[in-house]
Amino acid sequence: MATYSHSKVSTFENCPYHYKLKYIDKIKVDVPTTIEAFMGDIVHRTLEKLYKDKKFKKRVSKSTLLKFYKDTWDKEYSGDILIVKKDLKAENYKKMGIKFIEDYYDRMKPFDQLTILGLETQDKMTLSNGDQWHIRIDKLACDSKGNYYVCDYKTNARMKNQEEADSDRQLALYSIWVKDKFKDAKSVKLVWHMLAFNKDAVSERTDKQLKKLQEEVINLINQIKKAEKENNFPRKVTALCDYCVYKSICPSFKHQLEVEEKPLKEFKEDEGVKFVDEFAEIKNKLKELQNKQDELKKNLIEFAKQKGVDAVYGSNMKCSVKEFDKVVLPEGEEKDKFIQLLKDKGLWEDYVTLNYMKLNSKITKKEIDEELRKMVDIVKDFRLSLGKRKDVEDE
Repeated sequence: MATYSHSKVSTFENCPYHYKLKYIDKIKVDVPTTIEAFMGDIVHRTLEKLYKDKKFKKRVSKSTLLKFYKDTWDKEYSGDILIVKKDLKAENYKKMGIKFIEDYYDRMKPFDQLTILGLETQDKMTLSNGDQWHIRIDKLACDSKGNYYVCDYKTNARMKNQEEADSDRQLALYSIWVKDKFKDAKSVKLVWHMLAFNKDAVSERTDKQLKKLQEEVINLINQIKKAEKENNFPRKVTALCDYCVYKSICPSFKHQLEVEEKPLKEFKEDEGVKFVDEFAEIKNKLKELQNKQDELKKNLIEFAKQKGVDAVYGSNMKCSVKEFDKVVLPEGEEKDKFIQLLKDKGLWEDYVTLNYMKLNSKITKKEIDEELRKMVDIVKDFRLSLGKRKDVEDE
C-alpha cells in the first residue's frame, strides 16, 4: 500500500498538476523553495533546538537561540529562493523569524508546563483502507492528568480562527495515532502556536468526528489513485500559483514568465502577445457592437410602437418588427411539477432536449455507462477565454 501525508494530499487538492510534477515526475526545479517556507523551516528547527537543549539540561537562553537562527539563515540562504512580494526583502522575513522566536520564548519560559514526549515525531499510521499515513508532529506533549497535546508551529500571516481549527485535517489525523499509541490518553488537544500573533488556537475532536475525517481522507486518496490510473492531472489556477516552485514550467504561466524576461521592444514583438492583444481588441469591439445592437433593437421596437407599424424602412434595407408571445417557464418546485405533468401526458419526449454540456462532462470524466461511452468519439478541441492579467490589475 502507498504512503500519503497531509502535505501530499493537500498538494493534490490545491493543484493535481503540481502533484504530478512533484510526486510522480519528481521534477527538479531551479527555485529551491519560497522565502516563507525557508523562514518557517529555520524557525521550526530553532524551537526544536530549544526543547532538545532543555531535555539535556543545557542552558536555554534567548540569545543562544537567536544566534542559532541567524547563523543557520546566513549559512543556508541563497539568492534563488522565491520572494513573491516584491516590496519585501529577505531581511524582512529574517527579522520576522527573530520576532517569532523572541515572543514564543518570552511567553513559554521556563518551558516546563508540559512533559515533552517527542519533537519532529516521525511515524506511520495505517488507515482503515490499508494505506499508510505519514505522522510528523512538531511537538508532542502531555500533562499529569492524561491530556495529550499535538502542537504545530505556524508562521502564517493570518490568524487561524476557531472554525478553521475545528475543521483542520492535519493535526486531527495525528490525534488518531496518539490515541492508538498512548492508551492512557483521556483527551488529545490540537494546538497551533500562531507565532505571528503570539497566540494559540486549540481544538479537540470526538471519535465520531475522527472516523468521518478518516473516511473523507480515504475518499480523497481514491481520487488520487483514479487520477494516477487515468493520468489525468488538470491544472488549477489559484492565488497559490504565485508561490509555486513549478511556475516557470507550468503551461498556465510559462509564456508569461518568458515575455516578462524580454526587453520592452522584444515583448511587443512577441507573436503570442500580438495574437492576444488583437484577439482582445476584436472581442471588445464585438461586445461594443452587441451592446449597440441591443440598444438599436430597443429603439426600433419603441419607434414601431409609437408609429403603429410593423416595418421600419432604411436607405436600402427594412426591419420587420413583429410582436409575438414568449413563453416563460416556471422555476423551482413549479418547474418540477410542470415537467412531471409533461411526462404524465406523454409529451416529455417531444420537447426534451439533450444537455450536451452535462453529457460531455460525464463522458470525458468516465462517469457514464461504458456502452454509451463506446458509441461516441472523443476529440481534442479548444476553448478560448479572455481575462485580466493579475499582475496588471495589481499595478
